[in-house]
Amino acid sequence: MADYLKATSRADIAEEAAKYSKLLLTPDNGCQYDQLIELDLTTLEPHVNGPFTPDLAHPISKLGNNAKKSDWPVEIKVGLIGSCTNSSYEDMARCATIAKEALNHGRKSKIPFNVTPGSEQIRATIERDGIAQTLREFGGTVLANACGPCIGQWDRKDVKKGEKNTIVSSYNRNFTGRNDANAATHAFVTSPELVTALAIEGRLDFDPTKDSIKGADGKEFKLNNPFGDELPAKGFDPGQDTYQAPPADGSAVSAVVDPKSNRLQLLEPFKPWDGKDLVDLTILIKVKGKCTTDHISAAGPWLKYRGHLDNISNNMFLTATNADNNEMNKVKNQCTGEWGSVPDTARAYKAKGISWVVFGDENYGEGSSREHAALEPRHLGGLAIIVKSFARIHETNLKKQGLLALTFADTKDYDKVLPTDKVSLVGLDEFTPGKPLKCILRHADGSCDEILLNHTFNTQQIQWFKSGSALNRMKQLAATMSNS
Repeated sequence: MADYLKATSRADIAEEAAKYSKLLLTPDNGCQYDQLIELDLTTLEPHVNGPFTPDLAHPISKLGNNAKKSDWPVEIKVGLIGSCTNSSYEDMARCATIAKEALNHGRKSKIPFNVTPGSEQIRATIERDGIAQTLREFGGTVLANACGPCIGQWDRKDVKKGEKNTIVSSYNRNFTGRNDANAATHAFVTSPELVTALAIEGRLDFDPTKDSIKGADGKEFKLNNPFGDELPAKGFDPGQDTYQAPPADGSAVSAVVDPKSNRLQLLEPFKPWDGKDLVDLTILIKVKGKCTTDHISAAGPWLKYRGHLDNISNNMFLTATNADNNEMNKVKNQCTGEWGSVPDTARAYKAKGISWVVFGDENYGEGSSREHAALEPRHLGGLAIIVKSFARIHETNLKKQGLLALTFADTKDYDKVLPTDKVSLVGLDEFTPGKPLKCILRHADGSCDEILLNHTFNTQQIQWFKSGSALNRMKQLAATMSNS
């Protein structure tokens, strides 16, 4: 890591970290451990995870059989490497060695093979060093150094929506419909090297660590272990510098947006806390099971509205499962009794000045740390998200938008929540770090359940809530400083 920091003009950070290496990374003299675990990495078999979740792992030697038993398409339609994850210079170089070996035997990728450089620096450097060209000769298409198919920005034409198929990528997520908006796409994730090797045969039942490949001359060969330099010998090429520094004095700068635009919209500050307890909140949805940021704020075609908060909010909770009916995007309006989509119901509540709350399951908000998954609930009238547990980054994003991110002190209390309940969060005048909040569930029959909710708010984050958002708080502090 120190070498990488130095190679990217951050030697000062490496030097500062080195001062604490012995203190933080070295055990105390004579320390005792309860358990010692030794891992022999030479025995670790490459794995492929999926489909539909990064949690389902398969050793490459068992992937083919597992796919056949589960009726997953064994034929791979597309291989994709790169994205912000798994796109270092070494990653790309290792893939290029596999590509060269295949080319030397007259073989190329059997399937479409897409390469997404992780940054402008990586793009420029692999172009300069011939790595990108090798991947093109292998049959690859080098895409822009942007999110691309990883986040659904993929105008895929080779299969129809609803057609069952398999793709393999080195992206960081593979949730249902994430890459191509096709719920029938079985997306698997693995290392860029393994994606490249699998692309040669185009099948999940090919094990590149053991199986032979037939060359163009009919002779069989096996792939060698890939190798790539960690850092480029010529240093990194920074590529095109498109950064425009802001003016030193921005007081005369104004942002003008056409009010008729459906792509851009100026943000309106969220309302600050009024100093009172949150009483009789309506439940918008009680989410059952996995609820990632893709479930909360779908990507793909929706991303064209990412500069327009109101329009993109129409994607909120589209694929989250409602515990009330086990269906997606169908909730009951507790005022009218009518069933409708989640965003439409939220808008109906907001129009009547009804604030709402969402209840969720374990690891709520896992996945990409997209800001809109926190912005949208706040924009449409949400005040609190109460779950069994949070994914850490999403929890912080909720706090930044002035939402109460709370967890059940007893996870079994999730089962006490009924869709018709009115929810009150009391004792907010004593909202302090480490002190649980009290929640009262008032059921339709008049009975009540009182439960405790934990939180991880620190003093600064509590100020975000009271101010209405972190941005509001920053503006308050800036105004105070300018007036002093």
